[in-house]
Parts: sequence; C-alpha cells; structure tokens
Amino acid sequence: MISDAHAGLKKAVARCCQGTSWQRCRVHFARNLLVKVPKGSQDMVAAALCSVFVQPEAGAVEQQWEQVITMLQEKFPAAAALMQQAREDVLAFRFYPPEHWRKIWSTNPLERLNKEIKRRTRVVGLFPNDAAIIRLVGVLLLEQQEEWQLDGRRVFSELSMAKLDNTSDQGQDQLTAAISAAA
Repeated sequence: MISDAHAGLKKAVARCCQGTSWQRCRVHFARNLLVKVPKGSQDMVAAALCSVFVQPEAGAVEQQWEQVITMLQEKFPAAAALMQQAREDVLAFRFYPPEHWRKIWSTNPLERLNKEIKRRTRVVGLFPNDAAIIRLVGVLLLEQQEEWQLDGRRVFSELSMAKLDNTSDQGQDQLTAAISAAA
C-alpha cells in the first residue's frame, strides 16, 4: 500500500489490510521534508534526498539515507530528525526486487490517473445522475486497464514477480519488521 503519512490512512491500512506493507510516498515525504528547510537550501536538500533513490541496491540506499541525515544534522536538525523518524516508512521499497522500486515508491501513477478523471469530469460539469458519472469514470478506468493489458506495459513483469517468490527467510523477517514498524 502506498500513500502519504496521513494518520487515518495508516490506521485504515493496518486495520483493513492486515499483513500488507505500507510505503510512504517519496514525493509526499520530500514535500514534508522541504518544509523543515529554509527556501534557500531547499534545492540542495532535495538533490541530497534524490541521491538516495538512484542507488542500485538496498544496502546502498540505506547507506546514502544515513549520509543525508548526517549532512543535515548540523544545519537542519528538524529535517534530519524527520528523516530518522520516517526511515522505515520511506525506504520500505528496498525489501522488494529493484525492478519494482520505481513503481512502488510513489503514488504518481495513481495521481496521474486521478488527474485525468478529474479533467474529464470537469468537461461534463453537471451529471444528470449517479449512473452517468459511474459510466464515465468506469470507461476511463477500463481504458487504462486495457492500455496496461494490451500494450504489454505491465506494471510488473512476470520475471520480476517471480523474484518475490524467492524471497529469503531473512528478507521476509525484515519485511515483517518493517510492516510492524509502519503500523
């Protein structure tokens, strides 16, 4: 499950989707982090945060996260504290195959779809009844589903999904610990 750190969403995920891991959207986290930094330093902090997400493996991601915290500690202690607090939530993606990382560390694909639905419903303006809006939104969602299915643009390839079955016991233990920490 991917979302921002809204307390109600986190509680709902923990209650309704038991056993599901929760990933804090990195884009939403970046916004929350940059609020803790003066305007003149925001570009530098954003670039440092981005350096975490270009790492090729989980160990490097964790190491870079710690380096960014260390860098921020002296000048921006509030930002460093937020990063320390959000570590497991933002880095939950690292327990999955690297091929999945780009798809699960933010809510951008979902927000893009929601933006398209909003754009198309604004054109209509006023709907005569609930069935009319359900038909329009349903068609938009069906078009998106068909695009993903027919264009061969699967969200996750079969090969990368097979890697999930080969997760070691240690990886499962780490994932379980991350789920517990997020709840």
